[in-house]
Amino acid sequence: MKNSPPSRLTCGIFDHLDDDGRDVARQYEDRLKLAEVCDSLGFYAYHLAEHHCTPHGRGPSPNLFLSSVAQRTQRLRVGPLVLLLNLYHPLRAFEEICMLDQLSGGRLELGIGRGSLPTEWGYFGVSADAAPERYEEASEILNAALKGHTLSYHGRFFELSEIPLTMKPHQHPYPPTWITSSRTESAEWAAANGANLACQGRSSAVRNITNAFRSHRARMTDADDREPFLGLLRMVVIAQSDRDAHVAAETAYQRWLESFRFAYELNAIPTPPNLPLTFDAALENELCVVGTPASVRQLLLNQMEEAGANYLLCQLAFGNLPLETSLYTATTIRSEIIAGFG
Repeated sequence: MKNSPPSRLTCGIFDHLDDDGRDVARQYEDRLKLAEVCDSLGFYAYHLAEHHCTPHGRGPSPNLFLSSVAQRTQRLRVGPLVLLLNLYHPLRAFEEICMLDQLSGGRLELGIGRGSLPTEWGYFGVSADAAPERYEEASEILNAALKGHTLSYHGRFFELSEIPLTMKPHQHPYPPTWITSSRTESAEWAAANGANLACQGRSSAVRNITNAFRSHRARMTDADDREPFLGLLRMVVIAQSDRDAHVAAETAYQRWLESFRFAYELNAIPTPPNLPLTFDAALENELCVVGTPASVRQLLLNQMEEAGANYLLCQLAFGNLPLETSLYTATTIRSEIIAGFG
């Protein structure tokens, strides 16, 4: 049975800011140029991952880099995906979130989560055993801060008493929230709490998550009419020929993969079982979508339909992919996909 196509389709950008082998200041400037172009092309948002002490992430302070993105753009929304809340005091996280939302004129998209690699928490003295409860407390405090005027909390990790909240976000009542999801349980939580989802994996597997989200949301009597974003992450490389696209993408993917595996190999941790260890595997698993404008358009639309997603999260820059290739891909997505859903 054919899946129903998404009622609307929006495109955004996802980025690890992984090491491209060049001077980091040059890489930052190239990413800002890419953000400027995507702003003019009508992309919805720029989402930045948070990683620490690894070449997989040259943006360990997402809010700091995103404040620069906000100053270089006019409409493009910005946000961490995700802010590793275990590594922040929640009061400090709240104040930074308010600042970024104000600096961007109310363009913040707030993604929060625990992260997937306990080694990164450990660098900051947060143990894997403590992380779940600490994250739960920090989430409760952050949610309360976004809704209130004073802040009190008494928990195992945080003790706050009548803290005056003199900062507030620009957006009322608070910025849109995001989580990353690979389980139906987290999708149901997102539906119950009005959060947007970002998903990665084969389209057929993602469909189980988006179905769970919509099913749970349909049972909610107080759900509003706005359908949250259900995002599908894809590394996308487009060129005028299949050969050029594949050569550029394969070289860049190998560089990206090397950075991804750095922390795992350093700490003798097995890489995630769903991580494609070759470029061919990345194509087979649908992590990478590569080819000419026409072929990529069809592949992406088919995968979005099968996944039941309405938000395409394009990873336009990864590894040592040249800026010119990323810009060509972005421009083509604008003409081939965004324009068709305008």
